[in-house]
Amino acid sequence: MPDFDSLVSFAIASVALLVIPGPAVIYIVNRSVANGRSIGLASVLGLELGTFMHVLAATVGLSAILATSENAFNIVKYLGASYLVLVGLRTISRQPQAMIASADSMTKMQAFRQGFIINTLNPKVALFFLSFLPQFIDPDKSSNALQSLMLGAVFVACGFITDGIYALTASSLRETLVKGKALLFIQRYVAGVVFVLLGVVAGSAKIS
Repeated sequence: MPDFDSLVSFAIASVALLVIPGPAVIYIVNRSVANGRSIGLASVLGLELGTFMHVLAATVGLSAILATSENAFNIVKYLGASYLVLVGLRTISRQPQAMIASADSMTKMQAFRQGFIINTLNPKVALFFLSFLPQFIDPDKSSNALQSLMLGAVFVACGFITDGIYALTASSLRETLVKGKALLFIQRYVAGVVFVLLGVVAGSAKIS
């Protein structure tokens, strides 16, 4: 399993990424603004469960790569770093998704199911984990699958906390969030820069 320092570093990196408004956050904010707190929190639960499905898939995939070749694993790390830089540049170059305030009829179960489907069927989430998790896995340690699974579980836990805070905040500040532009600025420029920097750091890191 990962050592304590690796878990702390991963948790800090995860929170730094999760607090930046991306598609999942905007979806949560939209649901919370349009349908209220309970629907927003139900959406969070669905999204995090969908994220965990990608954690399981990444654990199997990365373990298979490690079992085949350490060089192949290093290649995945470099490709992952390049992907993160690309995501950052594309985020900066695109207009962020605007929020809506119109409410529609939705139950908690529907919100949960919709959130689960959105994240489970999103290939970008799978690519993210295949590029992000390897940066914190030590190929020289045993139980690489366990390392990946634990890191993914930490990410999901951090996501549940940060997304839950977004849902609670958004449901309390509906009018301010809809009219304000600060969230859109952060979603585009701050998120883009963070992804680029993460990719640069991952690509320049020494690989065993």
